[in-house]
Amino acid sequence: MPADAPTPPVALTVAGSDSGGGAGAQADLKTFEACGAFGASAVTAVTAQNTRGVAASDVLSPDIVRAQCDAVVSDFDVAAAKTGMLGDADVVETVADALRDAAFPVVVDPVVVAQSGDRLLTERGVDTVREALLPAATLATPNVPEAELLAGVEITHEGDLREAAEAVADLGPDAVLLTGGHLDGDPVDVFVGDAARAFTRERVHTSDTHGSGCTLSAAIVARLAHGDALSDAVERGVEGVAAAIASERSVGTGDGPVDHRAVGDARTDTADAITAVRDVVAALEADWPPGLVPEVGTNVAVAPAGARSPADVVAVDGRLHATSRGVRATGSIAPGASSHVARFLLGVRETDPGVAAAANVRYGEARASALRERWDAETVDRADEPADADGTMDWTARDAMRGRERAPDAVLDEGAVGKEPMIRVLARDAGALREKLATVASLEADADVV
Repeated sequence: MPADAPTPPVALTVAGSDSGGGAGAQADLKTFEACGAFGASAVTAVTAQNTRGVAASDVLSPDIVRAQCDAVVSDFDVAAAKTGMLGDADVVETVADALRDAAFPVVVDPVVVAQSGDRLLTERGVDTVREALLPAATLATPNVPEAELLAGVEITHEGDLREAAEAVADLGPDAVLLTGGHLDGDPVDVFVGDAARAFTRERVHTSDTHGSGCTLSAAIVARLAHGDALSDAVERGVEGVAAAIASERSVGTGDGPVDHRAVGDARTDTADAITAVRDVVAALEADWPPGLVPEVGTNVAVAPAGARSPADVVAVDGRLHATSRGVRATGSIAPGASSHVARFLLGVRETDPGVAAAANVRYGEARASALRERWDAETVDRADEPADADGTMDWTARDAMRGRERAPDAVLDEGAVGKEPMIRVLARDAGALREKLATVASLEADADVV
């Protein structure tokens, strides 16, 4: 590795082995890699399984499990860890003891039953998870059957999820993410920690969901290893496993595994997006007229292929502002650096996912008129925004895209009381955005465009 190459954070999985490669330690390691973390493992059990079920399993001795944990932690700077299939009470107790005083966050995926219905943890093991392991957890990620077993609750519909998550939280973990995919209807996952939050998505009608729970907890651990806050790591993990389930890849003759690669698809694209935003910013800092910068500043946003939330969209932290030295970016370029422009871009992408870049420009009547003549421009009236709109930028994007299949070149926002008028430029990619912004700048040569 070159001397200046970044060192990936180390993530540890303590879990059983899945010979089919779809769940367990294999799924965790694949997910860590997809998310840019270096994966280490302590295997707790060996299973003979595939997409049709578990044919045999053998739980390893607590001593060898502990030796693996100690070997990893004593040599690697572990940044986060997770537990999965532990097999029996003795192994659970050993793992709880090994991780109880860890200096890194620990996510407990309380694996009890495989997707095929095969039991993966003894009854006494469930008791030990409840009594010894959950109190050591930063986050627990049970599904509906696991939460029912652990907390002694009954979950029959979506309305039961939050109360059940709180019941699991009462057992000792700092936070709980209860996944509701076992219930009918669109899946709802409920997070209970410093605050409560629900994640809802459309159900993907596929049987290829093997290993989804392992992949979810591993994706969260990878984000924690990168230093994300817990709530952000959970959000990214939920989004990542949704992408893994939605993938069209299918292997095996039974209920196939999720596509672990899809969890980290946006990670590679993010590096490209950072470079793209940097190029646009460099061009703006070189010759962008200060008069085109709005009072709130200009931001440049690029959405990687898998972007689903503002945390995924790359932009300028603090935006660009007019200074005595010209237009300058006041912060770094990073995912999650924009709220307004990112939300607007994501809202447009709900209708036209081919749009990947956006920027905001100071509004002027002459400028708006000139753009109407040259471009496909859409006008929105923020005075029409209802008081109960779920978000200003979400509403603006929906209003601009009403009746359209493809995004306009620009959205002309005439503002309202307390809302600065704005021109928002849209493009298929950062290169096209740079060209469009150059066109806007060229209009300034016309004295009538101010």
